[in-house]
Amino acid sequence: MSAHSTLPEQPVRPGDPAREGLLLEGVTLRLGDGDAMVTALDDVHLAVAPGELVAIVGPSGAGKSSLLAVAGALTTPDSGRVLLHGVDVARASAREKTRHRREKIGFVFQSGNLIPALTSADQLRFALDVAGVRPQDGYAPLDLLERVGMAHRAGHRPHQLSGGERQRIGIARALVTRPAVLLVDEPTAALDRARSHEIVELLARETHESAVATVMVTHDHDVLGHCDRVLEMVDGKLSG
Repeated sequence: MSAHSTLPEQPVRPGDPAREGLLLEGVTLRLGDGDAMVTALDDVHLAVAPGELVAIVGPSGAGKSSLLAVAGALTTPDSGRVLLHGVDVARASAREKTRHRREKIGFVFQSGNLIPALTSADQLRFALDVAGVRPQDGYAPLDLLERVGMAHRAGHRPHQLSGGERQRIGIARALVTRPAVLLVDEPTAALDRARSHEIVELLARETHESAVATVMVTHDHDVLGHCDRVLEMVDGKLSG
């Protein structure tokens, strides 16, 4: 895998043999100064293939959120590489990082993090607009809502949806641009057991069908059976 200085100009469709997953090599991140400095990530190595759902578990403060921030090009590590499509985004310019996040990474948050004024369908259309992705290069919003079982809620706003429904919309919004990487932060934190299983089962299915490399941070051990791999993070170190 080689590094390039710029991101690819043309979108890469799922199933394209040139598509690559997420690769972290020797990533170390230190936070704070002086005696207050902590090593949030300690020589982390992680490879996630397209179509693979990897869960990361561990206690609070273990470094799971820091890993998502580095993988999502939100935080620059002190050392190591973060590669997607062969591009080391950890060393990319600020402009390239922004473009990378917008076009190649999908984020799923604990509560869906939806825009209150927008309907379910408009949440997806807005994501396409923000990313600058043409409709023909992403998923059709109504088709994707059908896939996640939310077509009947296309015209509803977040306050009219249940917690599980908001999370389904959040997953669809993250996928609508056809990202290469999907980063998921505690998607079941506010859901009951039955809804939690439904959401992670949906994530697994969409990961496989969309050929996206998915990393999910979770404290919910009940849902790990839906994942392809489970890794543990303790004191900034990642182990399988």
